[in-house]
Amino acid sequence: MRELILGIDASNIRAGGGLTHLRQTLEAAQPDKHGIGTVIVWSGSQTLRVLPERDWLIKTAVPMLDGPLPMRLLWQQLLLPYCLRESGCDILFSPGGTLPRCIKIPAVVMPQNLLVFDEIEADRYKPNSFMRYRLRLLHRSQSKSLRRANGIVFLTEFAKKAIIPSWHNPEAQSVIVPHGIEERFFAAPRKAREFSECSEENPFHLLYVSIIDVYKHQWHVAEAVAELRKEGIPVEISFVGPAYEPALKRLQAAIAKLDPQGKFLHYPGPLPFEELHAAYQQADAFAFASSCENLPIILLEAMASGLPIACSKRGPMPGVLGKAGEYFDPESPEEITTALQRLIMSPELREKLAQVSYQKARGYTWEKCADGLFAFLSRIARKKD
Repeated sequence: MRELILGIDASNIRAGGGLTHLRQTLEAAQPDKHGIGTVIVWSGSQTLRVLPERDWLIKTAVPMLDGPLPMRLLWQQLLLPYCLRESGCDILFSPGGTLPRCIKIPAVVMPQNLLVFDEIEADRYKPNSFMRYRLRLLHRSQSKSLRRANGIVFLTEFAKKAIIPSWHNPEAQSVIVPHGIEERFFAAPRKAREFSECSEENPFHLLYVSIIDVYKHQWHVAEAVAELRKEGIPVEISFVGPAYEPALKRLQAAIAKLDPQGKFLHYPGPLPFEELHAAYQQADAFAFASSCENLPIILLEAMASGLPIACSKRGPMPGVLGKAGEYFDPESPEEITTALQRLIMSPELREKLAQVSYQKARGYTWEKCADGLFAFLSRIARKKD
């Protein structure tokens, strides 16, 4: 059987979960197991630097892909088809979810950003903002790509159901391939601190890792923590992550109002990805208040870190965390307060939830992800034979 050549369009993969998915999948992949002899990745220099070195992997830097979104889309639509033809690729995989208009080989897309397909969540951005314009542009291009694709990779059943209205190609095959968790995040649940051990000098430490953004609702979590402090509960929280500027201003305003002396609401900024596992392991519990996700790597990392979790009840979160979390409406400070209070006041509940979520996290591996993805790509490529 002839070995296949796989092309990967990573023109729109630059940071966050998309970059983690690409890097970890390639590190765990065994393409020869599925009859794939060569994998060619086109991307910007920053992305290619973090991808692994493999004999079967060709990393092709494209200067245009270090530029802004319009430049990257121009390369994708006009020059990518030429690159595929010249490289002799048998199949194209687009983890960014967008395909060139003219493509002569089978193509598989993996829509990762559900904001693109959720008008209610996208409307949190101001109508004339760059982010709103970007989401409208991506919705148009990714919807058209879903209709032209030969195969579609979904991360969750929830995502598949959410995206199907934009997917009108009955000929396309689909598969659900969840991503994995790096082994360094795994830490067996620790003995839960008794509430009596918490004090002003040694408060109960909550952690919320995520970009500060309009659909992440960090300010509502801050309100909840401030309410717990009013009730005499010694608790603090650190919001860790990069920031979308308008959302950061809202969080900073909330912190200035609720905790002007900076005693219990902390925003230290982003941490290097290589250091995140240590931050998880220093916390007593984790909060996750997003209202729009596909399969949140951050939530999986917190599960793997042996932390009890108070979590948004929207999106795929209940399907991922199951019965291992205390749930709340992410836009209700009252519900967040109640969920956090239940965790803080009951070490028995914290230990129970942490054990269950830790075991669930063990089911997510990058080896399974890579194997499922490459098997599907090979199947789609050989369908024409």
